[in-house]
Formats: sequence, structure tokens, C-alpha cells
Amino acid sequence: EDVLRAMCAFANDVNNWGGGYIVIGIGEKKGVPVFPPNGLSLAGIARIQKELLGLSYKIKPEYFPVVDVTKYDGKDIVIIWVPGGTHRPYKAAVSLSKGAEYAYYIRRNATTKRATVSDERSLMKLANDVPFDDRINHKAALEDLNVRLIEEYLRDVKSALVKEVSKMPLKDLCRRMNIVEGPDEFLRPKNIGLMLFCDEPQKFFPRTTIDVVKYKDEVGDDFDEKIFAGPVHEQVRAALKYIKDLVIVEYVHKVDGRAEADRFFNYPYGAIEEALVNSVYHRSYEEREPVEVRIYPDKIYIISYPGPLPPLGKDNINKPVVTPHRYRNSRLGDSLKELELTEGRCTGFPKIRRALKNNGSPPPVFETDDDREYFMVTLKINRRAQEMAKKIGSGGGDKTRVETRVETRVETRVKTGEKILQIIKENPHATIPELSKATGLTIKGIEWNIKELKKKELLRRIGPTKGGHWLVPRS
Repeated sequence: EDVLRAMCAFANDVNNWGGGYIVIGIGEKKGVPVFPPNGLSLAGIARIQKELLGLSYKIKPEYFPVVDVTKYDGKDIVIIWVPGGTHRPYKAAVSLSKGAEYAYYIRRNATTKRATVSDERSLMKLANDVPFDDRINHKAALEDLNVRLIEEYLRDVKSALVKEVSKMPLKDLCRRMNIVEGPDEFLRPKNIGLMLFCDEPQKFFPRTTIDVVKYKDEVGDDFDEKIFAGPVHEQVRAALKYIKDLVIVEYVHKVDGRAEADRFFNYPYGAIEEALVNSVYHRSYEEREPVEVRIYPDKIYIISYPGPLPPLGKDNINKPVVTPHRYRNSRLGDSLKELELTEGRCTGFPKIRRALKNNGSPPPVFETDDDREYFMVTLKINRRAQEMAKKIGSGGGDKTRVETRVETRVETRVKTGEKILQIIKENPHATIPELSKATGLTIKGIEWNIKELKKKELLRRIGPTKGGHWLVPRS
């Protein structure tokens, strides 16, 4: 009965957290797992799988979770993944006895509870409010999902499912990952699948790019612009690499009479990373507006549309502790967390503040308007870094008492093709995903460069795609 109620509660997903997991085979004491795990016998696993099928029919409308058997610490356990359902609200039988009444169940913190009248009203409002990233996209087809991107993602998150990619039909793989829905004859991708595993998701979500604009002065007439498109996580990685290489500067200030020098940055990378990922996570993919990163000489603005969901608003957004209760793209957030691009829910603001404080930078400013039409983070330059940059630029400063050194990442002038060749020389068995990660280019960008290198006879492939290797001919 506890499993049935928990399944119903996770399927209702009243807070749009993306559902939840139920683990069978590990003991629990006062809400904390007990290790080592007890594990399950093969006969016990078979019985549980049969009982789970029966429980699925005791939920209205019928709901079938994703069930997986895996090993943990040498013991077999069962993991039940219960994503938020597309036909909520769901009711479950109050007991397993015949003729039992049905009731709604929800999760409150770590507890499953029967819904109150007020909770039921909230559930009814969610009936037609499936989170955008979990909706079916009827304009797309299974062929719009790139199995290579799926494989790269599974490898990055260290999923055991990566071993099945070459053996499993694409539709079955996508069903296991819950990124498609519908009968085989009318199978359609969900938006989350297109966001992460489509070569050109902007065909379905126009202008959902990251636009980085670097202004050379406060007026804004002279600037460099870079637009990052492609799968969402690749956009984030490429934009962060661009900012890290061209914007972030480390300053080293040596002080007389002290062995250790002061080290600080104009902007701490951790704050920029969290602010950008937070904007990508919480933006709307229904609005045709990019995430904007505006870089001025003394500050950075990161802007996304629309603004935050309640309870966050204009009056409380800069308070030290604010805990949001609903999320706009919970499945996308889970994926970014698995890729270690973000730590998890409710950690974004504290992490930004902590990174800035540790660097000696001014605190961030979070901003929205009365109608929550936009969300903007302002990161101000470290004042010491600003002063030192001015001294270095003007040739001033007391050279006899203070030795100042600037270490900065400089964009190399080596062409991308040459960089790919260098990596391949060091590792002839390098895969396309590995090259993508090493260079910061998208999968499509790597494939294009390899094609060009082959045309110029600077690169050859020896053997098949799987099991072969690269050869860089001698010049």
C-alpha cells in the first residue's frame, strides 16, 4: 500500500519536481537508508515486478512507471522511476482490498499524504498543465532525435544504459529514458528529448539560444556578439567556455613581507556558471527570446524571459532565503544536474552569493518587474581587479612596493582543425563525443571539421566507425 500511494503521489507531481524514485531492497530507519543493502533474491524480484503491474491498475487513470533492476554494493535492488504523469490528477486505491475507495495522494517534503480539499483543487488546476519540457511535441518525429547525442549524454552521466545503445532499437531506448510517448505507429518525442538530443532544437523552439554580447565601453556602440545554438547543454558548455576564455581574468597581488600572494578574479567563474545555468533552466521555451549575457567593462547582466514563478517576486527576490515551490522545466533541471552543470534545486542563489563573497566581489543583484516578465542577474566586477586593471593599462602603480601580475586565459590563434589534429595525434582512438568535449565544439561542428580535414587529406579513418582509429599523415 505504501508503494501504491507513493507511486500515485509522484505521478501527481504537485510541485512539478519531475516525479520521484522508489527503491526496494535497501532498508530505512527514520527516513535514512541503511547500508549495506539487504538486496533481493531473483524470486523476490520476479514477484515484485508482477505485483507492480497489479498496482499500476489500482491507479486511475492507469499509470505504468519505469522499473529497473540494478546492483548496488553487490546486491540486487529494484528502482522504480515515477515521472510526473501526463494525465494527472491520479487517484489510488486506499487499500489493496477488493472494492476499496480511491483517493488523491501527494508528496509533501519526504512524506506521502492523502490530499486535502485544498490540495485537490491544486491538482485539478494541474490537469491541463503538464510542464512544457515533459509535453509531447506533435510537430517532431522519432528521426529528429540523434542517437549519438543520446549515447554521449548517457556516457557523461555514467548511466548503465549506455551499454545497451548499440543493441536496443531507438524507440525502445527513448521509451526507457521517457523522452517519447505514444503508440509505435504514432510515436512522438517529448520536448525534453528535443532540447537535449536534437541537432537543431531551434527548429521547434525558435530563438532559444544563448546570445553573448561583449561591449568595449559603457556606450555600447562597439561590441562583439556570439550566438550559441544547438542542444541546450551544449549551448551552456560552449557559452561558458567562451566566457571563461575571453572574459575571466585572474589577478595575483604580491605583498611585501608575506609568502602567499592574494589571488582573485574580475568575476568568479562559479557565479557566472550558476547564474547562466539557472537562467537556461528557468526560462520559458515557449517564448521566442534568447538568454542574453551582456558583458560591460565593469559588470555582467544575464537576462532570461519570463521572470520567476511565485513565490519569487520583485519584493522578495533579493532576500537571503527564498524557497520556490514550483519549477518551469523540472526535467531539464534534472538533466543539467546529472551533467553536473548545476547542483540541484534551491541552490542557485546561495551558490552565486558564496562565489562572489569568497572572491571579494560585490553581492549579486537579482531583478524582475511587477508582472514577472523578465529575470536579470547583475554581477559587478571585483573592485580590486578593476583598480589593478586600470594601473596596468596606464602603466602606473608603485612598482617598488607592489609587484602585480595578471594571469589570463588567452584565446589561442591555432585553428580549430589544427587543434583536432593535435588531439588525434595524442589519441588516435578519440571519439567524436570526446573531441567535442575537448574542443568545446558541438558534435555537428566536429563532424564538419573532420569532413574538411579529410578533403584536404590531412586526416584519414582506418577501419570502421567502431573499432577503427584515426591516422594523421606525415606532412
